[in-house]
Amino acid sequence: MKRLADQIRTLNATAIGDAHADLIISGATLANVYTGKLEEGIDIAIAGDRVAYVGRDAAHTAGPKTRTEDARGRFVVPGMADPHIHIDQFVTPHEFAEHAVLHGVTTLFSDPIDIVSVCGYRGFVEFLRQCKDAPARIFNVVPGGLPVDRKFSTSRRLTRAQERTSLKRDDVVGLGEVFSWKRVTDRDPQTMAQLKSILQKDHVINGHTAGASGKKLQAYVASGIFSCHEPIDYAQTLERLRIGMWVMIREGSIIRSLKEIVTEVLADKIDTSRLMFCSDGVSPTDMVRYGHIDHCVRQAVSLGMDPVTAYTIASRNAFDYYLMSRDVGGIAPGKLADIVVLDDLQKASVRDVYVGGRRVVHGGRLVRRTRRPGRPTWTSRTVRVGRAFDDDDFAVCATGPSCVNTIVMKTPIITGAGSATLEPRDGTLCADADSQVLKAANFERARPTHKGVVAFVEGLGRMEGALATTWSFHENDLVVVGSNERDMAAATNIAASRGGGIVFVRNAKRVADIRLDFAGILSTMSFEKVAESLERLDAKVHDAGCRFSDAHLVPLFLPFLALPSVRLLHTGMVDIKSSERIPTVAHRLK
Repeated sequence: MKRLADQIRTLNATAIGDAHADLIISGATLANVYTGKLEEGIDIAIAGDRVAYVGRDAAHTAGPKTRTEDARGRFVVPGMADPHIHIDQFVTPHEFAEHAVLHGVTTLFSDPIDIVSVCGYRGFVEFLRQCKDAPARIFNVVPGGLPVDRKFSTSRRLTRAQERTSLKRDDVVGLGEVFSWKRVTDRDPQTMAQLKSILQKDHVINGHTAGASGKKLQAYVASGIFSCHEPIDYAQTLERLRIGMWVMIREGSIIRSLKEIVTEVLADKIDTSRLMFCSDGVSPTDMVRYGHIDHCVRQAVSLGMDPVTAYTIASRNAFDYYLMSRDVGGIAPGKLADIVVLDDLQKASVRDVYVGGRRVVHGGRLVRRTRRPGRPTWTSRTVRVGRAFDDDDFAVCATGPSCVNTIVMKTPIITGAGSATLEPRDGTLCADADSQVLKAANFERARPTHKGVVAFVEGLGRMEGALATTWSFHENDLVVVGSNERDMAAATNIAASRGGGIVFVRNAKRVADIRLDFAGILSTMSFEKVAESLERLDAKVHDAGCRFSDAHLVPLFLPFLALPSVRLLHTGMVDIKSSERIPTVAHRLK
């Protein structure tokens, strides 16, 4: 985008009428996020990529080459933003951005933690290149959550020098979510030095305060971290608002907290100027099924929120937080012309979308496709497992009955500790369909070491077959869960041989899969194809006996060290609370 400083003469002249606008959107009802009011019969004159004039009559800005779009009977709102989202998942940035703008989302604040965990600084730089010239504006943050746990995590990360270099870029706006609030409250020297460096450059630091409260929460905020997307209820939201934090109300594919929080915010008549809507990540299937930030607006309005307030939370507040309000966040002179035209304000039914004055969506359809960047060959070669896996790689040897430690799947993402007694067959402890104890395994995928760990899981139901993935939050692992060694070997081999993917195998045959051939975490297929493949995969796993409808999340989250309570890495099983490793076999029975 061009800087405002370079355009003030043109914008000034156009507003006065001494120069002509390129585009006038006429006769609309404006949702004014600065006054909180609806204003009817408004014209918006655009010169270049910015708004020059907003008022009842923009005829004085019209010239022989000015294009006019009639918006009578329709509503205009600022382009919406997702202030915290992980888009290094499922599809490439351009594919995701094309579908975001269809929902009126013109700006994405991306935390590319997974591409960095797999590919380090090289991956970060390449991902920034992949984001350039997308239909929506994409700003990235330096991932602040790596390593998730210094003791156990094997993810890659940026050095301090690489962070400093990255933060000099216009498309990098701060530090991503700082997972470990304990490292902040304990004043860990490395963490405090990092925060100080970021703050000295006046960059924003995103927070992650799940489980923090009282003086620990206040110490975290006093360290310069002023936002959080983790509150799951009103009490947590209010505690953060009271001490000046910005709260991103999360409504995404993993966690949905909007209804509970907004209901109480409205009942308590809380000021909303420090609230935002965010997704934290939205899958292609959920984007198709529900939408994006437009879904948040619809939900909030259905709960009784004033529509203009909902659009203010969805737009202006995010840019106020990111210190970008001079350029974006509202429809006003001098602002970038990121504008959404709606057929219905309350339903957030998107008709037209303009990004920098250029129409990218018309009549609810994408009309401006962007050229996708090519990609280097190394991005398809990040899964390096060496030889093929066989049944023996998933064997847990035993000479007699044994008590094993298990990972209990309370939800697809939250686990607990359990135990089970298993009888060996041919000297190996196997999954037990009757007691619904399945196997899980995690192998290193960055190097052909075949280093890995086999464990046991409960809570998935009587799932038959095996589900493997080369993408896991936020590590660099190849994870599989299954009911037998043969299917587990087949699933891991298929996922690895294709450069990455999520694969479901049953009776040694591939039943459903998503090819993730970009660093093992992204697909180069179309958004529609990935959405269709993901829906089919989850359905097939569910049909095979898994009790979760979103089964793909299970292997994705098994290594995730930021959630309770037992996690599986390729270096071993970990108890998060005690910060200790857990053996697969607790003890042999006599």
